[in-house]
Amino acid sequence: MKSKKQEVPEYNGFLRKNVIRLPEEIEQCTGIRIFGKLLRSFVFSTDVAIIRNCNADAVISVYPFTPQPIITHALILAADKPIFCGVGGGLTTGERAVEIALDAEFQGAMGVVLNKPTPNTLIKKLKKTLEIPIVITVVSEDEDFEARLRAGVDIFNVSGAAKTVDIVKKIRSISKDISILATSGKQPENIVEVIKYGANAISYTPPTTGELFKPIMERYRRGEDY
Repeated sequence: MKSKKQEVPEYNGFLRKNVIRLPEEIEQCTGIRIFGKLLRSFVFSTDVAIIRNCNADAVISVYPFTPQPIITHALILAADKPIFCGVGGGLTTGERAVEIALDAEFQGAMGVVLNKPTPNTLIKKLKKTLEIPIVITVVSEDEDFEARLRAGVDIFNVSGAAKTVDIVKKIRSISKDISILATSGKQPENIVEVIKYGANAISYTPPTTGELFKPIMERYRRGEDY
């Protein structure tokens, strides 16, 4: 006799019931276990309000400016989930990137994220210095994945837009064991496909606070309650 799958009890409250919920399809992936924590879903954001009001397992926080420790400190202090911080690798590199990464680890970051241009020499330095995992962003199939692995990369962060699935396939053909975090868009079928071809975890870009506010403000303008 088959046992029925038990429903997961849930409590939402009233004031915080409208949190951002990531697509349920993400639960199909294996996840990446880091220091005992199983992480399947990553929200891509530096917005503290978004980070505090979503059901992601972890946060990947990178931004298009030189990494600043005070931003990392603020995110880690405010977050209620593990943070993976951007520490450079492009314009910000060398010893400065190593010091920023070490500071992030001391502050409580669970991992550091490096940009695509990061030289393997920097990855090797970081591997010797840090205990937390090193994540490298990948944007094309032309990357020398084996060299990245030899340098000490722990997780590939695949962000290849329409080519994401192809990149995931290529990485998985090289290594069955390497951890792959991948973007997938918001469509359920795309999430399922990237998981099917080897992604262990999914990163999700949430709507902006402006987009979230729009329907609320429209209701207010009509004189409706929230």
